[in-house]
Amino acid sequence: MPVIDQSDLTSLVRETRQRLELSQTKFAQKLGVSFQSVNRWENGRTKPLPIALKQIEHLLHQ
Repeated sequence: MPVIDQSDLTSLVRETRQRLELSQTKFAQKLGVSFQSVNRWENGRTKPLPIALKQIEHLLHQ
């Protein structure tokens, strides 16, 4: 898996969620994570685990 810059990851998560027209809470539910996780990802405090990135990719391709 290629290395992704933190700011690119932050943008990826936010833009994916917005493209799907989901709140952070609904996006978190679809991914099976907490609202706090999505919030931290979007604010650049933490990075999604590789499994969460795969789930985000899957949502994008649906």
